[in-house]
Amino acid sequence: MSEENKSRAMEEFTKGLWKENQIFVTILGMCPSLAVTNSVINGLAMGIATTCVLILSNLLISLCRNIIPNQVRITAFIVIIATLVQVIDFFMAALVPDVHKELGAFIALIVVNCIILGRAESFAAKNNPWLSVVDGAGMGLGFTFALTVIGIIREILGNGSLFNISLFGPKFEPWIIMILPPGGFITLGFLLLGFSWYAQRKINKLQQKKK
Repeated sequence: MSEENKSRAMEEFTKGLWKENQIFVTILGMCPSLAVTNSVINGLAMGIATTCVLILSNLLISLCRNIIPNQVRITAFIVIIATLVQVIDFFMAALVPDVHKELGAFIALIVVNCIILGRAESFAAKNNPWLSVVDGAGMGLGFTFALTVIGIIREILGNGSLFNISLFGPKFEPWIIMILPPGGFITLGFLLLGFSWYAQRKINKLQQKKK
């Protein structure tokens, strides 16, 4: 692989981790980020499941992009994504039944996650399989990172634990609201505020350097 191709692959991978993070920057995929992040394990499991679907769907769609008629491409993409979600659902039910039960219907709802269809339409349908896999991996890991961070904050404040291990002892009074849906909105709101402040700070520093 040439240096130029390596550089392009690295750029496509890292953009999803931070610069174009699907939760903190583009604010997509809000349903799972708010609904299943009441614990670290749930957030991590949903992130890994979504990452697997992203990588495989990007790969298959990129391989088939020249044989799928343009008029039915969205339908074909959804059929591919739905099939992969069903496979991941079966794997999770067999390998981690407790987590599968906790996540419930949200695993099946990965089919309608706008991040996956968005990457299929905007990237995999226009690029080669290797770059599409790299793009899916970067976007998926960035999504997993965001869900895990939200899960850590909500579980610590809402249960006083991390990975179900008690951190503060019996005297700790948990903030019940943090493991309820409003806790998801509050946590995400503060994280978005922090990301926005950090991004603006970087812009201001660049502008000062140019002067």
